[in-house]
Amino acid sequence: MPLPPNIRCGPSGWAYPDWNAVVYPQVKPRGFHPLAYLASFFDLFEINASRESALRPEVARLWLNRSGPKPVFTIVLGNRFTRERDLDPAAVRDFKEGLWPFLNAGRLGCVLMEFPWAFRFTRENREFLIRLRRQFHEFPLAAEMRHSSWMLDEALGTLMDYRIGFCNLDQPAWTHAMPPAAFVTAGVGYVRLHGRGKDYLYSVAELEAWKSRIERIAGHTNALYVVTANSPQGKSVVNAIQLQALLGLTPLEAPCELVRHYPDELAAIHPGSGWRVSAA
Repeated sequence: MPLPPNIRCGPSGWAYPDWNAVVYPQVKPRGFHPLAYLASFFDLFEINASRESALRPEVARLWLNRSGPKPVFTIVLGNRFTRERDLDPAAVRDFKEGLWPFLNAGRLGCVLMEFPWAFRFTRENREFLIRLRRQFHEFPLAAEMRHSSWMLDEALGTLMDYRIGFCNLDQPAWTHAMPPAAFVTAGVGYVRLHGRGKDYLYSVAELEAWKSRIERIAGHTNALYVVTANSPQGKSVVNAIQLQALLGLTPLEAPCELVRHYPDELAAIHPGSGWRVSAA
């Protein structure tokens, strides 16, 4: 059975020093931009730099231009809101300014609210989640809950009631950690693979297990974003390309440098240059 045409897959971030000469060329052509380079291989990127500070609108527009017309972006909500619980109106307004260019261009997948393990399902945390959702009501939202208490029916019902997508994640195992799942609570679906330890590369067998979950989620959502967040040494790019192959997504190409560094993992993937010049 063919997969629904609503799945996008890509890495979290693209600006990592240890990707030089692993994902990106050692010697870069004039005008090289990492996002423009990777846009030849992926139609989804998660922006994680937004955790620490709001995106500037001019930077957002630059990234949209550099990446060409195809990729969609998901954007991690700032820690100021999800960890510090600061809903200062000026801070909310400033953060939204960096989201509008993506939304207006039709290329915002969703905003991801990334909560820590300590954010358990309690009445207080439920009420805060609702307040946060209302502050960003203009945007599609998904929530990454790392504590397993958010698997309770009442917790899932809250996400459904307020149209918040559930981020199904793969993370290191610890007490009451959210396990791999395939929950759907809104029209937006999200899958995020963090790695199960330091410097973790998923095996094909582990990705195969996620393939079946992804298929189930995709069958009940309008859009599903599959993000690999195990970034050290380009491992997120390797696993994202492998997932594309498993899911039957295109293109089945990988950066030349990456194929040289991971020949076994990418043996069936065609090396592609990935280089093109996008409008600034």
